[in-house]
Amino acid sequence: MAGFLLNYDSCPVVKNILLLDSEGKRVAVKYYSDDWPTNNAKVAFEKSIFTKTQKTNARTEAEITMFENNIIVYKFVQDLHFFVTGGDDENELVLATVLQGFYDAVTLLLRNNVDQREALENLDLILLCLDEIVDGGMVLETDGNTIAGKVSSHNMDDGAPLSEQTITQALATAREHLTRSLLR
Repeated sequence: MAGFLLNYDSCPVVKNILLLDSEGKRVAVKYYSDDWPTNNAKVAFEKSIFTKTQKTNARTEAEITMFENNIIVYKFVQDLHFFVTGGDDENELVLATVLQGFYDAVTLLLRNNVDQREALENLDLILLCLDEIVDGGMVLETDGNTIAGKVSSHNMDDGAPLSEQTITQALATAREHLTRSLLR
């Protein structure tokens, strides 16, 4: 495998995935591109994209638009707005598949109760979804069931090896072991 080089031109690349509320404010966002170098630039982009799309009817199926030399695929569900952005040369179907995978995984993890309150209460799961879908802009997974399965497997029991636990779970496990050893 010495001759294997990663060629980004042949891989689908996502610039960002956004989950905004009904007022255009952030719920969960992840940027994979340096097109927006500062936080102010990112917030301005989110506000612009929200303003451009808020009057559309993207509730039943995903819509596609061009904005600032980017292809944006988006979908609205109750008071949440899902967006996936790619370059102007990116395949719209790939971006739509990423969006649908993200939406399906969130729907499964929130038990079909997809709204802002539930999303904020389970923000850790949504952020894990983003990590499972895209890494550094490269699409890793688009199947909602697989994504939700990987995310829910992060919520392992105490018997799982520490290397497979999140930091919070590892601290909880350590606290529990310490408590047990002190009570002996």
